[in-house]
Amino acid sequence: MKSPLDQLISLLHMETIEENLFRGSSQELGFRQLFGGQVLGQALSAASQTVDESRQANSLHGYFLRAGDARKPVVYQVERIRDGGTFSTRRVTAIQNGQPIFTCSASFHNSEEGFRHQTAMPDVPPPEELLPEEVLSPYLAQALTKENREKMLRAKAIETRPVQVLDPLHPEVGEPVKHVWFKPCAPLPQSPALHKHLLAYVSDFSLLTTSLIPHGASIWQPNMQVASLDHSIWFHEEVCLDDWLLYASDSPWAGNARGFSRGSIYTRDGQLVASVAQEGLIRSRGDWQHKDILG
Repeated sequence: MKSPLDQLISLLHMETIEENLFRGSSQELGFRQLFGGQVLGQALSAASQTVDESRQANSLHGYFLRAGDARKPVVYQVERIRDGGTFSTRRVTAIQNGQPIFTCSASFHNSEEGFRHQTAMPDVPPPEELLPEEVLSPYLAQALTKENREKMLRAKAIETRPVQVLDPLHPEVGEPVKHVWFKPCAPLPQSPALHKHLLAYVSDFSLLTTSLIPHGASIWQPNMQVASLDHSIWFHEEVCLDDWLLYASDSPWAGNARGFSRGSIYTRDGQLVASVAQEGLIRSRGDWQHKDILG
């Protein structure tokens, strides 16, 4: 039986159906809805197959149109918009049941020399000083229903070590800032494109939920309806996911049942390799009473 990471790598391998037409399998994570990161990674993978290998992805901008079904495969239609002297542009539409569930534009660029600057990485504890997810999850899962407990405790392909640990049902009100270290649970094949596809997948982890922190809210509370609306990622450098990366996110605004979050992804030594932005639905469906069993 394949490991969770091997399953994830297979998930990002697109089957070619016809020229510019690809099919990807789906992964159930305990929810009927598709995880948005799956569609992001697969769309980028499909687009990459229509571009010369000398050009690497530098950005992706997408909209989630409909909820996807995790029990069914997804078909990706790629439009070759332009191949210029140094940039290529592709438009990708993800389709299920004959309807688009996601659409995006992706850009690919030849490597060039130029001006360089970046913001500094936040000063946070290194991953070795933080508890691994497999230690935290059983404790945090005590507060959840049996169904949600199984979702939290399922085997994962990506290990995460959060700097801030939140009670899933009764999170404290705090500043809209979150820091999480992450890396795959095993070494990856040495494929620069695959590492970017996986980074696109991971970029949907915990980003939108940063906008819930000032409101003492969590996606695990039964009154919350949370969903990604759009997502953008910019790849600044070649990236290797075989060592820890820091996902530093903040949320400068929320309103009108929407939350906006942005993220910066750094290597262990402080190099900024990608930036992310996302707006999503954060709708609270009335009051909800619960017992704080975590003290």
